[in-house]
Amino acid sequence: MLTLTVIKADTGGFVGHSSVHPAMLSTAEEKLGLARLSGLLRDFRVAKVGDDIALILTHFGSEDEEDIHHLAWDVFQATTRVAQRLKMYGAGQDLLAHAFSGNIRGLGPGVAEMSFEERPSEPVLVFLADKTGAGAWNLPLFRIFADPFNTPGLVIDPKMRPGFDFEVLDLLGRRVARFSTPEEAYDLLLFIGAPSRYVIRRVYRRGDAEPVAATSTQRLNLVAGRYVGKDDPVLIIRAQSGLPAVGEILEAFAQPSLAAGWMRGSHYGPLLPVGWDQDAPARFDGPPRVVGLGFQLAEGRLIGPRDMLGDVSFDSARRQALELADALRRMGPFEPHRLPLDEMEYTTLPEVMARVKDRFVPLEEDEEASPPAGMAAER
Repeated sequence: MLTLTVIKADTGGFVGHSSVHPAMLSTAEEKLGLARLSGLLRDFRVAKVGDDIALILTHFGSEDEEDIHHLAWDVFQATTRVAQRLKMYGAGQDLLAHAFSGNIRGLGPGVAEMSFEERPSEPVLVFLADKTGAGAWNLPLFRIFADPFNTPGLVIDPKMRPGFDFEVLDLLGRRVARFSTPEEAYDLLLFIGAPSRYVIRRVYRRGDAEPVAATSTQRLNLVAGRYVGKDDPVLIIRAQSGLPAVGEILEAFAQPSLAAGWMRGSHYGPLLPVGWDQDAPARFDGPPRVVGLGFQLAEGRLIGPRDMLGDVSFDSARRQALELADALRRMGPFEPHRLPLDEMEYTTLPEVMARVKDRFVPLEEDEEASPPAGMAAER
């Protein structure tokens, strides 16, 4: 059984929150190279999007393997030390604990993992997002695995006709539910249409319960109890041979959707599909963006990656996303560009509210009950 693990973290931005310094990436490559020589890893790649480092690992351990998670923790500690030496911005930002405690989940870094038997041909896509949260994958995943307008294989491929099961996590209630499509698609949409609370954690093929997609679902603010940056999630999807084709998966990003994050994690913005040469956010620390890495697996080795979203066929999506960005930016600090107040709970809002709370005084009882002057006369 092969396990594909993707673990990402922001351990220091170059410059500000925009990118990752090459010395940090080199440090991660060096430490993972030693782990591969020792036999702990079958293979690895180091990738980035914006100011996040992503470790893409293959190994023959299980999911949540302590040695693998400990290795990732050590790598991020090492890149943090480089960031501190170079005075990168927010060095070690995503490392919320002082020591490893058996599993990297809950310590800050985002994790997506999937264990499976490698097929005769195993295409795998890894998507990395920056300046947005875990719910950003909800709409693309629904399009890929439940929308025949996006994925015609749901209609014409007999192996896909039974549909897929979606595992949905309630981030606030810490509960999990499964919904089967196509028959429960409306029930599923009721929940995943609220991506700030309900996020798709995994997708399985019905019939054999084969895992086909996995996401990172950690929300940093819920872990830390304060704003420490957006979650910048990762996504793994297996493709072809009874699963959506590579082109069907990519099609889900051809129509830009809105995602929470952007500047200070407090604004909605378009999820911009970009190539590797455009992964560093700029305008207003954004807009939120996603890159795609394509691999063929060969006995656990990662053949690739290919840049999956840098193609000219996504130029129209990029243009639409930038037009959406223009429209939203004109709204400045007003909703719906700025997140609603309940989503601002872990930003600077509580500090401001505490400072001005005494300015809000109760209405007099008769003032609250009486209509404004002139309203009674109009009636």
